[in-house]
Amino acid sequence: MKRKLFLLLPIFILGFFSDASAAILPGIELGNDSPENVSTTMQIILMITVLSIAPAILVLMTSFTRIVVVLGFVRTALGTQTAPPNQVIIGLSLFLTFFIMAPTFSELNTNALQPFMAGELTQEEAFDAASLPMKEFMAKHTREKDLALFMDYAGQERPELVADIPLTSLVPAFAISELKTAFQMGFMIFVPFLVIDMIVASILMSMGMMMLPPVMISLPFKILLFILVDGWHLIVKSLLISF
Repeated sequence: MKRKLFLLLPIFILGFFSDASAAILPGIELGNDSPENVSTTMQIILMITVLSIAPAILVLMTSFTRIVVVLGFVRTALGTQTAPPNQVIIGLSLFLTFFIMAPTFSELNTNALQPFMAGELTQEEAFDAASLPMKEFMAKHTREKDLALFMDYAGQERPELVADIPLTSLVPAFAISELKTAFQMGFMIFVPFLVIDMIVASILMSMGMMMLPPVMISLPFKILLFILVDGWHLIVKSLLISF
């Protein structure tokens, strides 16, 4: 299902930039009187162009941002600069994102992708159907003041329904809300490790070991604490509960 969802990305991204007003692939007249007859080659080029910016937009419209930032904070708090490596953090973030977004993707597939593939919906109708579950997910995790910031700046009226919220305002509001939540979780992760660093530093100073870096001594204790409390389980559990 996830592979088939990428077929809908060109429609969704084009609709995002046109704000659901004209989510139709433009016709290109190449020596033909009918603008609807678009060259297949040009359609492929257009889809490739749109897909090249799709990952950046989809990353900011899912739970990926919060997850990858929190996992980055975990690595920084532990003091292990390259463990786990970036590939592991991003890979785990992607699979957790797929797990969290599965209900939303399933609804998108049922209401938009499958009818569009069957020819029951036009591109504009498919975009409207696909954007609704994504809007509901983002609106649920977006702070009201963050959304009001962008809507007031753009001079847009307060919507009564989630479906009426323009994506051009909802996506950046959702992104900064996710960043704030991720930093709040990161702060809570830092506290116990900071306490260990302070205790180790105080002990070393009291022993007169001024030249010995406290990080070298505290790192094994931080790793031991993280193992004893089953840190990865707690972190992932907290992320799942937060959604």
